[in-house]
Amino acid sequence: MPQQKQFKVLLIGDSCTDEYVYGTCERLNPEAPVPILKYGRKEVKKGMAWNVRENLMAFGMDVYILTNQEKIVKTRYIDERYNQQILRVDEEKTLKSMESLEYEMPKEKYDAVVISDYDKGFITQSKLFEIVFNSRFPVFVDSKKTNLPESNCFIKINEAESKLLKSKHDNLIITKGSGGAEFEGVTYPGKKVNVFDVVGAGDTFLSALVYFYLKYGRIEEAIPYANKAAAIAVQNFGTYVLTEKDVKEICD
Repeated sequence: MPQQKQFKVLLIGDSCTDEYVYGTCERLNPEAPVPILKYGRKEVKKGMAWNVRENLMAFGMDVYILTNQEKIVKTRYIDERYNQQILRVDEEKTLKSMESLEYEMPKEKYDAVVISDYDKGFITQSKLFEIVFNSRFPVFVDSKKTNLPESNCFIKINEAESKLLKSKHDNLIITKGSGGAEFEGVTYPGKKVNVFDVVGAGDTFLSALVYFYLKYGRIEEAIPYANKAAAIAVQNFGTYVLTEKDVKEICD
C-alpha cells in the first residue's frame, strides 16, 4: 500500500447498484423509432457511496460505512461497439433516514469523516449539519443539497452545483472537469485526457482528495493528486475503481 499509516475513515452516504447491460444495435425497432439492443452481457458494480468506499480502500484506507439498506439500481444499456449509452433505467425506493433507523455513530477514533450525499433521503439536512459540526475529525462533504455548512469541513462540488448554493462558501473545492479544480480562487489544472465516461469520477476525486490530505496535511497539496485520480477514472467506461497500478501512477 502507498502509505506507511493505514488511515481510518468513517464514510456516510447513499449507495446503489450500477448495472451495465451491453449489446449491439443493428437495426431500429419497427414498432417505434428506437434502436433494438441485442443482449450480450451484464456487469454489476457498486455505486455512489459504495464506489467512494472502494476507491478509498484502493489507497489502503480502512473504511467503515453507514449507508442505506434499501436497494437503488441504475441500469444502463450500452451499445458495446461504440460504448454509447442508449438508455438508463433507475429503480429507486424512498430511503429511510439515518435518524429513523437510529444509527449510532461509532465512538472510535477516525482520521476523517467523509459524507457522500446524493440527496436520496438517507442523510437529512439537519443530520448533515449535525455530523459536520459535531465531528472531532476533518470532514469532507460531497452533497447534492443546496444548503451546505459554511465551515468545519471541505466541500467537494462541481461547477454547476456550486451556482445553486443558497449562500456564499469559502470552503468549496469546485471541480471543473478537464479544467481541473478551484479552491480559494486558485485553479489547479487538470490533465487533458480522452474522456470515455464521467460516471463516478467525482467519487474518485473525493477519495484521492481525502487520502492525500491525510498524508500531507494540506488541501492545496491534495487537490493536484485528486485531479490525477479523476483523469484516470474518466478514461475508463462505467463505474471505475482505481487499481494498484493507478495508485502508483497517481503517487509518482
